[in-house]
Amino acid sequence: MTSNHTNENEQTQGIYGRRAVLEAIRADRTIEKIFFAYGSEGEGIDTIRTEAKKKGIPCSIADKQKFSLLEKRIQASGGVVQGVIALMPICETISLEQAIEKAYAQTDTPVFVLLDGIHDPHNVGAIARSLSCSGAHALIVPTQNGSPITPTTMKSSAGALNYISVVKAPNTLVALKDCKAAGFTIIGTVMNNAESYDTPDYDYPIVLVIGSEGTGMKPETKRLLDISVTIPLSGNIQSLNASVAAGIILFEIKRKQKLSLQ
Repeated sequence: MTSNHTNENEQTQGIYGRRAVLEAIRADRTIEKIFFAYGSEGEGIDTIRTEAKKKGIPCSIADKQKFSLLEKRIQASGGVVQGVIALMPICETISLEQAIEKAYAQTDTPVFVLLDGIHDPHNVGAIARSLSCSGAHALIVPTQNGSPITPTTMKSSAGALNYISVVKAPNTLVALKDCKAAGFTIIGTVMNNAESYDTPDYDYPIVLVIGSEGTGMKPETKRLLDISVTIPLSGNIQSLNASVAAGIILFEIKRKQKLSLQ
């Protein structure tokens, strides 16, 4: 099987937001230093200070000018920083082969999500959050034709990216073929000519492909699907946000796999 990514971390960046920083500490992520904006206080800040001290992570108070420079450095994209920034590798990644080995060590029916043309970092973060909450195992993100993992992504995931395997795939078609070779069934969401998402039994290893809300997944990706599913909709709006669709299907997969164990 061909590995799609060398095992290396992103360059040092930063994450922001009290919950995202706290979850990073608790997940034993590599944190170089935590900066608090002068005057920041409250239970969330106190908890971060306490947890950081336990882990030996240095903390510092930054004046308004320095904190503003830090915000620009991490490209906070207009998000609410909440008075705390942690400098760290924004997202540690592993190879696809490592993710597969790790997942199969945990279960016979692992679940991966592969993103195909998702450019909104908020959507990527929300999908990662649903992936983690549903008990799925890995997120495969393209290095091209998609949003990179950014501080905004990390904040939108509410720290979930600290707890799942993240794989960066230079070629998502190769990644899907490698997953097929490892016994995964490739399932994709499409608008038409597909069975309802609650029809399959999902009692097998799965890669769930989530395409763009606007254009859907690439034609060459569709050709690799083993099963196409759709979510029946009512009302005048005939499309779902990509992260909402992912969450609905991931929790249906979780429900069906749980039933198969009973």
